[in-house]
Amino acid sequence: MSGPNQSGEASARGKRADARRNQQKLLAAAAAVFISSGVDAPIREIAARAGVGMGTIYRHFPTRADLVVAVYRHQVEECAEAGPRLLAGADSPFVALRQWVDLFIDFLVTKHGLANALGSDGGGFDALHAYFLDRLVPVCAGLLDAAVDAGEIRPGTQAYELMRGIGNLCIGHDSDARYDPRRLVDLLLRGLRRPESS
Repeated sequence: MSGPNQSGEASARGKRADARRNQQKLLAAAAAVFISSGVDAPIREIAARAGVGMGTIYRHFPTRADLVVAVYRHQVEECAEAGPRLLAGADSPFVALRQWVDLFIDFLVTKHGLANALGSDGGGFDALHAYFLDRLVPVCAGLLDAAVDAGEIRPGTQAYELMRGIGNLCIGHDSDARYDPRRLVDLLLRGLRRPESS
């Protein structure tokens, strides 16, 4: 038989789960706004997309830097978790790699505003960059290895160099609306393919 303490604990756990879900929803909304409007987008735009009041955002994230860092971590985790899921569900490892790269590009668009949002906190940026590499390089490596094993791409491409190359192609997108990095990234990925897989 459950006593008052047990029902109180269950209620507290339920509230914590609801709060986590709400925070995840808020972070997803902020990420979408940052991708379309940049990290300097008005907080009211994020609140409207998330369906919450501005006070809710400030309660969770007192400063813009707090919000940007949380979105950054949220997107890193989404990219990391997406790799194995895409590999399991896609028609081929190369298709999974392309789908993952699309998510990675969305993430990079947000990442480019991170240094400015953190201001002079270079140490904070370095720590986040290390976290990003630790989480995402192994995921990208797994997708590349699967595509090599399936005979879809040539061996020899390192995950770090591919991610770095994609990152370099994404620079400039926020300052020039005529530039679409996805088209060049698509050419880069096609260049990895074995001739018979093209």
